[in-house]
Amino acid sequence: MHHEHHLKSSDTIRDIVIGMSDGLTVPFALAAGLSGASAHSGIVVTAGIAEIVAGSIAMGLGGFLAGKTESDHYASELQREYEEVERVPEQEKMEVKEVFANFGLSEKLQNEVADEMAKDKDKWVDFMMKYELGLEKPEENRARQSAITIGISYIVGGIIPLSPYFFVDDSQRALYYSCAITMVCLFVFGYFKSKVTGQPPFSGALKVLIIGALAAAAAFGMAKLINGK
Repeated sequence: MHHEHHLKSSDTIRDIVIGMSDGLTVPFALAAGLSGASAHSGIVVTAGIAEIVAGSIAMGLGGFLAGKTESDHYASELQREYEEVERVPEQEKMEVKEVFANFGLSEKLQNEVADEMAKDKDKWVDFMMKYELGLEKPEENRARQSAITIGISYIVGGIIPLSPYFFVDDSQRALYYSCAITMVCLFVFGYFKSKVTGQPPFSGALKVLIIGALAAAAAFGMAKLINGK
């Protein structure tokens, strides 16, 4: 038997990717920058936790607003489509025919499908939302779920590069452990992210790894430059 494998819960996966990507990268760069300034590990931990809290709230709020905007936009367009099938049904039928014309159906079939579809306004409007406007109905409580998923993913990602500073007092030495741990996590995260989204896993993992490394190196080098060391 033929089994098709398609990506499901793409919105949730996208939110995890957004949260984890920034969570791994931003606190890592911050910790590297503070270590470059010869800050004590305690300072790095304090600043890192503050950044993770602020970052998770900001990212979560961004996800909430994006999800709310998507839901509001869908509701607005849905109302407009219902009004149009009531007010200008013949024009809406023409738009249905245009969609099926693009699928290569004959004019006779276009007319039959449009007339049949017009008998059920809910299905008619749902068709127009999907195929005329390209809009899918957002999941219920999408905005809240997005905020929670992004926020938690950011926290999980942020704790990883910060964890060595909890156990090593010397920030320079802690940075070495942080680099090793975070580089491995960035590579693994990039690999599975690419695999799940259908991209080449190894090259995707390298891209994520390079971006994280460049961000940390830039922060570390800038801190060294400012401190003249």
